Amino acid sequence: MRFSRTLKTTLAVGATSTLMLLGLGSASAHVSATPTETAAGSYSLVTFSVGHGCDGSPTTALTITLPDELNSATPTVNPNWTISTTSEKLDTPRTLANGSKISERMASITYTAKTPLVDHERDTFTLSVQLPDAVGTTLHFPTLQKCEVGQTDWKEIPAAGADHDSVDAPAPELTVTAAVAEGDGHGAPAADAAPGAAASVQKSDAGTAWPAWLGLGAGLAGLVLGGLAFLRTSKKA
Repeated sequence: MRFSRTLKTTLAVGATSTLMLLGLGSASAHVSATPTETAAGSYSLVTFSVGHGCDGSPTTALTITLPDELNSATPTVNPNWTISTTSEKLDTPRTLANGSKISERMASITYTAKTPLVDHERDTFTLSVQLPDAVGTTLHFPTLQKCEVGQTDWKEIPAAGADHDSVDAPAPELTVTAAVAEGDGHGAPAADAAPGAAASVQKSDAGTAWPAWLGLGAGLAGLVLGGLAFLRTSKKA
């Protein structure tokens, strides 16, 4: 009986552990993008994380395609990988914020492994980009992961309102948020400090006024007493 209970407990724990591992594997299977900033118009370091191969096969290359809203990106050097980029011609020239025009843009960045990244070992790839001004825009970065055997094309985009995990191979993404207002930090404290400063001055004036009046009163009292003493001395004389 005791053996039977132990066997059932062991099987239950084993089944639970297996389900947890499957869940973790499913949750961590995607190539993800983590930005340092999401504010409209800001510069952000977007880090792409890869923690697995293609069905166990080591990763040999990763090609990150830039969304159409971006004109360029600056890839960060990874000593284990070489970097190459591709460009594309624009159907219509674009005018940049500084007034200059461009007729082509950077289309993709490819990291090629010097030594293949073995399955279940993690590495990261960081791009510096300037985010567009359109608040609420979701930027998708389709990413092609090539392996020694096979490949995975992380390019699927979930339906509007659907969860990121609703598709098998979701494209890494980020959403542009509202920019933080600037300039208030310098003026507001000064304005707030002014009433406090005025109050401080008033308190200081009030505090120094009493000693002044007391001194004046003491001086007058001394003058009166001195005058009375002089009169008494005069009468005796």
